[in-house]
Amino acid sequence: MSEAAPAVAPLVLNIQYTKDLSFEVPNAPAIYTILRSAPQVNINLDVQVRKLEEDQTVFEVTLAARAEATLPPAEGAKADEKPMVVFIADIAYAGIFTLNGIPDNQQEPILLVECPRLLFPFARNILADVTRDGGFPPVMLGPIDFVGLWQARAAQNMKTVANA
Repeated sequence: MSEAAPAVAPLVLNIQYTKDLSFEVPNAPAIYTILRSAPQVNINLDVQVRKLEEDQTVFEVTLAARAEATLPPAEGAKADEKPMVVFIADIAYAGIFTLNGIPDNQQEPILLVECPRLLFPFARNILADVTRDGGFPPVMLGPIDFVGLWQARAAQNMKTVANA
């Protein structure tokens, strides 16, 4: 009777970690006295993938998010007056992933969709905590369509190649 080899998972999350985190309140302490309502928060999100070893399928996947909160200029302000920055929060949350037995042509969607999907809840919690601990309502990122982001990136890359 032969022993079956243990099954190897196709996607392994080896470790996850906060790679970079910053929180800035450039107009403190004044902003705390003039803030009367929730600021407008703009979110930018990016996924970066880096192969760690050329001869292995081990990758660092980083989910980078930037939340910038602003207050619009007061009524009667000059037309060229810019919004006041309330806070800026940046996080780069990463994981080291190993892909086992996945063909090269199927790796990109796993790295740009499945891996960030696994990292997202942790990055979301850290961003909410840091903004709340900074004295503001917590920034709660809504669900992210990583498939849509990947497809948009692929379309942009195709457009870039076509224009080259």
